[in-house]
Amino acid sequence: MKSPIKRRVAIVAALLLAPALTACGFSAQTDKIYQAANGINDRTGTVEILNAQIISAADGSGTFIATLDNNDATNDDKLISVTGGGVTAKSDGVDIPADGVANLAEPAKTGDPVQVQVDGDAIQAGKWVRLTFTFASGQSTEALIPIYSSDSPDYANVPLPTASASATE
Repeated sequence: MKSPIKRRVAIVAALLLAPALTACGFSAQTDKIYQAANGINDRTGTVEILNAQIISAADGSGTFIATLDNNDATNDDKLISVTGGGVTAKSDGVDIPADGVANLAEPAKTGDPVQVQVDGDAIQAGKWVRLTFTFASGQSTEALIPIYSSDSPDYANVPLPTASASATE
């Protein structure tokens, strides 16, 4: 049987080590949203714009990718325009189902052009561009979007713009 002194030392040691082993008291933000992705998140509107970024193979053009999350449980919405920052966006619009998402990193259907192609002098890998997203519901969201090079293996499957992409704004 252990002596009372050894038992007390063990208890004191356990109490002193507990905060270090559990990371308590170190301002750990375990209740905050963590974003491990490269893009930005804007959660200010009914339609949230998640992991938004532009992927570019060459200066002057790129593909806007993001997940558009419609938090309205009863009404569909549609991204109708992307404007700003000297950028011209080409898209036929993107439908977002009620209480659903639209993934812009993939064409709507196999063989379709990219869902949102962006062109302009501001499209340069390593830079940022401020864009305004307008939805059929009337929501308008402005966000600063990062631009990445398509050279990264992370973006190998992102469809890139072609000359035949849709030309409506």
